[in-house]
Amino acid sequence: MRAVVSRVTSARVVVDGEVVGELDRPGLLVLLGVHRDDGPDAPATMARKLHEMRLLRDEESCAETGAGLLVVSQFTVYGDTRKGRRPSWSAAAPPAAAHAAVDAVVAALRARGASVATGKFRADMRVESVNDGPFTVLVEI
Repeated sequence: MRAVVSRVTSARVVVDGEVVGELDRPGLLVLLGVHRDDGPDAPATMARKLHEMRLLRDEESCAETGAGLLVVSQFTVYGDTRKGRRPSWSAAAPPAAAHAAVDAVVAALRARGASVATGKFRADMRVESVNDGPFTVLVEI
């Protein structure tokens, strides 16, 4: 699994003009990709890292502060652009497996007590965010 994680002051996902997920206070925007070879332990490991990593101001975590996470499925984080002009998506998990894995990450975060909003899987989403810093990291397991 791979996540592009941005510290934000606010973020939201809009689908067909409707807000489907929103952070209206500081937290983390997580663009989450699932690799075709991710094993069954990957969702719990990613959830733990996202919840406990000290990415917020003053080196605090969502677990410590109660800050929310907006998790958006994003297969494009596994785009391979090393050859040619067109990315290859072959490393990304098939849609059914990716959907299950993203749902498992969200469930594991919620089981840890995290406040989690989400996008809508396979929808044409507009993701809006106000980056804080800006501060963006790549989290890979």
